[in-house]
Amino acid sequence: MKLTRFNPAQPGAQDMKVVATGLLVVMAGLFILARAFEPRAPWLGFVKAFAEAAMVGGLADWFAVTALFRHPLGLPIPHTAIIPRNKDRIGDTLAAFIRDNFLVARVVARRMRGLDLARAAGRFLRSPTGDGNRIRRGASRLIADVFESLDDERLGGIVKGAVAARIAKTEVSPLLGAALASAIEDNRHVPMLEAGIRVLARALEVNEPLIREMVRKKASWALRLAGLDDKLADAILDGLRKLTLEMSTDPEHPVRHKMAEALTALAHDLQHKPETRARVEGWKEDLLANRSVAQWLDRLWQRGRAAIILAARDPDAVMAGRMGEVFRSAGATLEGDPRIRAAVNQFARRAVAGMAASYGGSIVSLVSDTIRSWDARTVTERLESAVGRDLQYIRINGTLVGGLVGLVLHVLDTL
Repeated sequence: MKLTRFNPAQPGAQDMKVVATGLLVVMAGLFILARAFEPRAPWLGFVKAFAEAAMVGGLADWFAVTALFRHPLGLPIPHTAIIPRNKDRIGDTLAAFIRDNFLVARVVARRMRGLDLARAAGRFLRSPTGDGNRIRRGASRLIADVFESLDDERLGGIVKGAVAARIAKTEVSPLLGAALASAIEDNRHVPMLEAGIRVLARALEVNEPLIREMVRKKASWALRLAGLDDKLADAILDGLRKLTLEMSTDPEHPVRHKMAEALTALAHDLQHKPETRARVEGWKEDLLANRSVAQWLDRLWQRGRAAIILAARDPDAVMAGRMGEVFRSAGATLEGDPRIRAAVNQFARRAVAGMAASYGGSIVSLVSDTIRSWDARTVTERLESAVGRDLQYIRINGTLVGGLVGLVLHVLDTL
């Protein structure tokens, strides 16, 4: 299907051109008639003066308007066809205007200082209805179409590769150590200890036959002959059960303190001991090289992609569920908390100002180079399409104002 470009100059500008030219023709005809019949009706002198001056004004403005875009009547008159001859300078001037007024970091920051983007975002998140609902639906369709149109295998490979590369570049040992030290400092390690004790108690019950077998094998033949190996195993199991029970009920148990000290030492080693850090990095590399990890990342990507497409296809369902509650809560917080709004607005200002500083020069060059690449006819047509209707009004106004000036001068001359 062939698309037709919408031209804002058609039909409005063309109609106004016909009107302006027709008005000039009417003035010429009026001048001829007034001059022919003036001897019989002297009052037609006023009409002739009006029409004569109107023709002069209309022709002058026609020449001025035409000289902007082309040579009047095709004659190479100096200082005509101004826009085609100066398109490169126009492009450079427009690019400089955009740069100085829109793409300078301090200008962007100053213009954004009066914008409360955080409040607007909060209002949209809290109640995305009306125009906001249309924006959300349009953005959702765009996101879904993009994710469905992209090559799933290639995009998934890029995402999984980026995640794996990011993990590979990150030294996890200090992070684990810092997290463990923070948990110990805030006593968040206590549930970990209690969970470990419960696991130990369950393992003791599950592996009771194995423990008895180990005791029987280690016992001497004399103990087995006397039947004391079973009593020894019972004593060991009872002692272990008593230990786990005491550890689970007594927060000040010495073994618990020893375990806490061991965790503290581990947190320190993870952060500061080279041998421990190297060992953890080796485990991480082995884990990333494992096929099961790659399969897990692939399943994670597929679930995430499917969730994004599903949410984008039905944004109302997402907004009606728990995610919607999260969005509405975030919107209410943005609207109601001045400190968060100030922080978000400051971040937005810095981000946009940073983008202007980083990419402003490229945008300016793009504008300038694009206009330079246009031929003179393209520039002329686009500018004339943009302002053609108003330019024809200039011709009409020039015709009428010229006529009025001529009439006033004729009246003064007559008086």
